[in-house]
Amino acid sequence: MGRTTDLPALALTMGDPVGVGPEVTVRAAADPDVLAICRPVIAGNRAVLQRAADVCGLALDVEVIDPCPELESELLALPLGRVSPLAGKASVQYVLRGIDLCLQKEVSGIVTAPINKESMNAAGYRYAGHTELLAERTGTKETAMMLVTGNLRVSHVTTHVAFERVAALITADRLATVFDLTYRTMLQLDIQNPHIAVAGLNPHAGEHGLFGTQEDEILRPAIELVRSRGWDFSGPWPPDTVFARANRGQFDCVIAMYHDQGHIAIKMIGFDEGVNVSLGLPIVRTSVDHGTAFDIAGKGVARPVSMIQATTLAAQLASARGLG
Repeated sequence: MGRTTDLPALALTMGDPVGVGPEVTVRAAADPDVLAICRPVIAGNRAVLQRAADVCGLALDVEVIDPCPELESELLALPLGRVSPLAGKASVQYVLRGIDLCLQKEVSGIVTAPINKESMNAAGYRYAGHTELLAERTGTKETAMMLVTGNLRVSHVTTHVAFERVAALITADRLATVFDLTYRTMLQLDIQNPHIAVAGLNPHAGEHGLFGTQEDEILRPAIELVRSRGWDFSGPWPPDTVFARANRGQFDCVIAMYHDQGHIAIKMIGFDEGVNVSLGLPIVRTSVDHGTAFDIAGKGVARPVSMIQATTLAAQLASARGLG
């Protein structure tokens, strides 16, 4: 695959073929702001993308790489908006192809449209989501998730695990990893000396042991350790107030302890506008922060804001890493 412009190429994976992924992908690939900063290359099926482009009233003027063209007729025959092992299989193949393009230095980053976890698992791919798939393909042991919407940035210590397991997973080693990945990503986002707040696990951040001991026993020592390096970390802060304070600009980023603690805050601010950034990978990866939206698939009404912002952020991160 040769480069035809001086702009960095980014691989946009089209997601589940029967969800809204193809629609938001073609809209992002045609967006003038996106085209001003990168050259989109879509990993997906051209016929499915053409169907989406027709619904959206767009011309499909973009390079498409299909790792499984033999599935085209079957994919087109699938009903939109329904769980399908075949769609799950194809969506994983698109992601794998995008990762490989990054590893082969053919593109500077990957931007993923939504996949359906049930379809993916029905196809035999036993992953909780994109992140685990990305980590395995790239040989990465430690990753973290950061969500971004507007002024609010939230990293997560744990994500797709049962709530009853969360406390045991919040260890000194895990905190050190997430603190380090978050700090370095903030620098790549051109935020120097970032003020990073750490949310408590328990109500009122434990209230000095009244409602839990993790804050005093694990979180405070971890915070003091990175503060000794000169990093501007603070907390643990009561989780019911820290996100509102960050949204008002008092903090540059919040580190959440578990999935819903961080996700609820992000989705209250920008439900279909957030961006998911994978931290710790050897490649740049961003994603939409919404699902396959089966209920509106094929109607041409899915908003592409998250996909556009994810692509913009991927270009910024790639430039910061010298990959553009």
